[in-house]
Amino acid sequence: MQAISTFANAFMSVFNAGAETLMGWVTGIIPTVICLMTAVNSVIKLIGEDRVENFCQKITGNFICRYLVLPVLAVICLANPMCYTFGRFVEEKYKPAYYDAAVSFVHPVTGLFPHANAGELFVYMGIAAGVEKLGFPLGDLAVRYFIVGLIVILIRGIVTERIYAILAKRA
Repeated sequence: MQAISTFANAFMSVFNAGAETLMGWVTGIIPTVICLMTAVNSVIKLIGEDRVENFCQKITGNFICRYLVLPVLAVICLANPMCYTFGRFVEEKYKPAYYDAAVSFVHPVTGLFPHANAGELFVYMGIAAGVEKLGFPLGDLAVRYFIVGLIVILIRGIVTERIYAILAKRA
């Protein structure tokens, strides 16, 4: 009888811990995410969706803009998974590389722009909890993630573009 009671209490403690985490999010990160989403959508509406699309099409001729600027804008403005739709501004032969760059940026952006990928937030928050426990500031972590993310997406975009070009010649 004691074993059943112990198991039931342990089982319920898992859900209680989940409820505490959820309440932390409801009073902390969720309002921040909603405000960020509202701000980004407002800026796009103020600028004009057509102007944003025209700007994106113009910058895709340059590989730095194609694999650095465009994915960053897409992830911050549209969030995951809508950010991949910015691939429509890229020539067909560059789409695999654009996608690789964009998909590689949805985690590093989470520290500064949590609205961009709510699905990755739990990973960042887990790492952030450990960093806070060690007494280090979260801002430094978020900025470092962001900078490393920029470097990685540029490299991945260029490498994937080259791999695709080699494979396309074989076909």
